[in-house]
Amino acid sequence: MSQDVHNDQPQEPIETGDGAATPTLDEQLARALADLEQAKQDVLYARAEGENARRRAAEEVDKARKFAVEKFAGELLAVKDSLEMAMKDTSSIESIQAGVELTLKQLGSAFEKFAVREINPLGEKLDPHKHQAMTAIPVADKEPNTVVDVMQKGYTLAERVLRPALVVVSKAMDA
Repeated sequence: MSQDVHNDQPQEPIETGDGAATPTLDEQLARALADLEQAKQDVLYARAEGENARRRAAEEVDKARKFAVEKFAGELLAVKDSLEMAMKDTSSIESIQAGVELTLKQLGSAFEKFAVREINPLGEKLDPHKHQAMTAIPVADKEPNTVVDVMQKGYTLAERVLRPALVVVSKAMDA
């Protein structure tokens, strides 16, 4: 038979030789349970902080996506305003042309601010990553696959092609 060693009576602190009392087992258990509870709370707090940080980061990414073009769109508003003013001022062809030229400069400035670069490959070798050949024509004084006409300019955004240039390339003369 086993003996029940558990004693419901509070234990007296054990005195050590230097006069300091060693905590009883009940006191040690109570302290260990309190420490465990504090550790559990700390873990819950750390988890909550981690979740909050992930949520905030996801919200920031969402906002960045949503408003990524905000500054660019703001720059384009000036271009739109200039076009609307040009439409109102139809007094002469010269004033309309001057307004369109000014608007084109504003648009070019907005593109420059946001690293939108023009691809105008006239005279260059065909680069299939930046150019799309629409047709090939025989040209006597050009090497084959040289761009001889640009039907539509292309554009890059920070080295990424937004739209390839639509081009006409040379081909060898028929013999």
